[in-house]
Amino acid sequence: MQPSVEMITGGDFRRMINGAYRTFLREYEAINCLNVFPVPDGDTGTNMMLTLGAVTRVLAQAPESDIGALSKRAADGAIMGARGNSGVILSQIFRGIARGLQGKNEATSSELGKAFQYGILYAYRAVARPVEGTILTVAKGIAKGARRTVRENLPFPEILSAAIEAGKEELARTPELLPILKSAGVVDAGGQGLIAFLSGCLDGINGIDSAPEANFSQTLKTTSQEKVEISHPYCTEFIVDPCSQTTQAAKTVLEPLGESLVLAGGDGLLKVHIHTARPGTVLESAITWGTLHDIKIDNMADQHEHRLVHSNDGILAKTAVISVAAGDGQAEIMHRLGAVGIVSGGDTMNPAVEDFLAAVHAGKAEHYIILPNNKNVVLAASQTQKLIGDSVTVLPSVNMPQAIAALTAFDPDKSYDANIAAMTQRMNSVKAASLTIAVRDSQADGRSVSAGRFIGLLEGKIVTDAEDIDTALSALISEVITPQTEVVSLYYGSGVSSGEAERLQALLAQRFSNVQIELYNGGQPYYHLIISAE
Repeated sequence: MQPSVEMITGGDFRRMINGAYRTFLREYEAINCLNVFPVPDGDTGTNMMLTLGAVTRVLAQAPESDIGALSKRAADGAIMGARGNSGVILSQIFRGIARGLQGKNEATSSELGKAFQYGILYAYRAVARPVEGTILTVAKGIAKGARRTVRENLPFPEILSAAIEAGKEELARTPELLPILKSAGVVDAGGQGLIAFLSGCLDGINGIDSAPEANFSQTLKTTSQEKVEISHPYCTEFIVDPCSQTTQAAKTVLEPLGESLVLAGGDGLLKVHIHTARPGTVLESAITWGTLHDIKIDNMADQHEHRLVHSNDGILAKTAVISVAAGDGQAEIMHRLGAVGIVSGGDTMNPAVEDFLAAVHAGKAEHYIILPNNKNVVLAASQTQKLIGDSVTVLPSVNMPQAIAALTAFDPDKSYDANIAAMTQRMNSVKAASLTIAVRDSQADGRSVSAGRFIGLLEGKIVTDAEDIDTALSALISEVITPQTEVVSLYYGSGVSSGEAERLQALLAQRFSNVQIELYNGGQPYYHLIISAE
C-alpha cells in the first residue's frame, strides 16, 4: 500500500510562523551581538524580529484558513512591515513562499519545500550586488541542502532539518569569506538570523511551544559593553490571557525594563503598556506568564510621522522629495531645502516600507524622489519603488550630508530627469563624517576599538578614536579636509547642548583657520556630530 502523502494546512503554516517569531524573541539579542561594527545601528536581530512581528499580527487577524491565502497575507505583512536590509530580505523570502503556494488549500511537503526554495531565490534577487559571506551565502546553502529531501517528498520537518544543517555549514564558512567577520571572530548576523527563522519554523511545525527564555549560550564572541544612555523608543502593548502572574509581580519584573509602565489586570487577564528600548526582552518575560495577544510595537523615536507640506491651491506638483531624517533639526533643515515629506528614522530606528508608502500616498505629486540617508534603509525605500512603480525613484543616499547636498540641487521647476541627474551629481560630491561613542569592543577597519571611546567615521569607516571628544573631533576633521575644502558643516545631535556645540565650533575654527566652520542643530540621537565637507 502506498503511504499517504503528508499535507500541510494553513494551521500548520500559522504555527510555523509563530514558532519563528518565538525563536526570535529568544535569539534576537544574540544575533545583534554579532554586529562587528561598534556604532549604534539598526541591528539585524531586532529588524528581523520586528518584521516577523508584523507578519504574526497579520496572520492573527486573517480570516482565511487555506495555506495559499495565508502565505499571501504573510508576504504582504512582511513587505509592509520590513525594517532594515535584513527585514527586507526576510520579506522577500515570504514573497517567494507565497509565490510557491499560490492558490493552494493545502500543500504537500514537497510543494512547501519548493515554496521555501522560491523564497530563497527571491531573497537573493532582492540585493543588487550580492556579497559572499552574508545571509545570501547561507541562503544558497540552504536551498542546495534541501534539494534532495524536497525531490523525495520527505516529511516537511525532515526537509527543514536538512535545510538547517546545510545552512549551518555555510554559516560556519562566512568568516572565511568576509575578513571583517574573521577578525571579529563571529559569523554573519543575517545568516544566523536565517537559521533562527528556519529553526523556529521547525519548532512550530513540530508543536514545540517553549517559552522564549533568553539564550545567549551560543559560542559567539560577545563583547563587554559600557552602558550607553539611550531613550526608550518602543511603545509596547499586549494582552496576556490567560495570565498566571499577579499585577504586582508583573510590575516588579517589567518596571526595570522601561518607563511609562501601565498594567491593567482582572479575571485572569493582564493588559501591559510600556515604553522600552528592548521590546523583545519585555515579551520574553511576559510569554512565561501565559499566551500573548494583540501585540503592538510602535517606534516612538520616529513617531511614524510624515510631515507633509502642500500648496494651498492643491495644484499637483511635478516632482517632490521625501527624505528620511533622524531628529527634528534634520527634518527642519530638509524641509527648508524643499523636502515635502519627512519620514523619521535612521540608525537604530529603521522605518518600515509602509512608512514610505504612507508618505507617498499623502502627497500630491506626479513623481517622487526618496532619499533614504542610511545604508540600512535603502532596501526598504527600494521596495516602495517596486510597489508603486515608475513614479518613485530612490537616490541611494547613505547619510545626512548626502541628503543635504542632493536637496540643495533640487529645483521643483525643473524636469524629473533633470532633478535626478543634478541631485545624483551633487550627492556624490560631498564628503561625510560622523562622531559617536563606541557601544561595543570591536576589531574594525584595521584597529581595535574599546567600548566607551569616541570614534570618528569617514565615509562609514573608522579613522580615529580617542578618550575625549576634542581629540577625536580634531583628528577626524584633519582626515576630512583637503586643500580644496572650503566649508565644514557640523550638525550636532540631541545629546550635545548648544553651548557645547558652539565650544567645539570655536575649537575647530581656531585649529583649522583656513576652513569656514558652520554649525547647525541636527537633533539626531546617538551621533554627537554629523559632518559635511565641501
